[in-house]
Amino acid sequence: MNSITITAPKALKTISLVALTFMGSIMITSCGDDDDDGMMTEPTVELTGTYAQEDFMGRPGITTVFGGSATVKNDYNVTAPNPTARATFQPGFQAQLEGYHDVYGDALGVALDYEANILGLDAATFTTVLANFDALQVAPEGQTTYFNPTTGLALSGRALTDDVIDVSLTLMFGGTSGSRFDGNNGTPQLTSDGVGLGDRQFMTTFPYLEDPLN
Repeated sequence: MNSITITAPKALKTISLVALTFMGSIMITSCGDDDDDGMMTEPTVELTGTYAQEDFMGRPGITTVFGGSATVKNDYNVTAPNPTARATFQPGFQAQLEGYHDVYGDALGVALDYEANILGLDAATFTTVLANFDALQVAPEGQTTYFNPTTGLALSGRALTDDVIDVSLTLMFGGTSGSRFDGNNGTPQLTSDGVGLGDRQFMTTFPYLEDPLN
């Protein structure tokens, strides 16, 4: 397929969060009953050996929703997040996206096709973005948000209050307006999982979550 260049929001940097598996033995020698000085030997960490990359961690929901099979999901998760390495996944992702619309179309008795989403991405471009750029992104300057409907800023990071699932469903089923299948005007509700923040309160300092309930 032809390569597609995606222009990210200004000042974005892509950060690949690479998970490494460290296999090492930790030997701790404690004092015995006959240890006169009562001192404990310092722990020794053994890190020699060969290490292998096992997985990439980014937005794992992408492969969960669009992977199609366990084999594809596993292959995707261990493939570097760049256009060259991920190009083979795009056609399958697009087929899954359009397949979801076919299923809902059959249920509604209408011909239903994917419509370019609120970011103006058609099916091929949207699934190219999903396939190539699942790594978390962060804007070192400006707003950090998964999507701001007021400004249209998207994927510049994620705030704790962002409803990532609703945004993702809107990108899939909301069409250009974001309200194509929002449960109104006789349409099914496909743009929200119906789960909000509830009574959660987030702090402004780490670890950001409210204190546990007693």
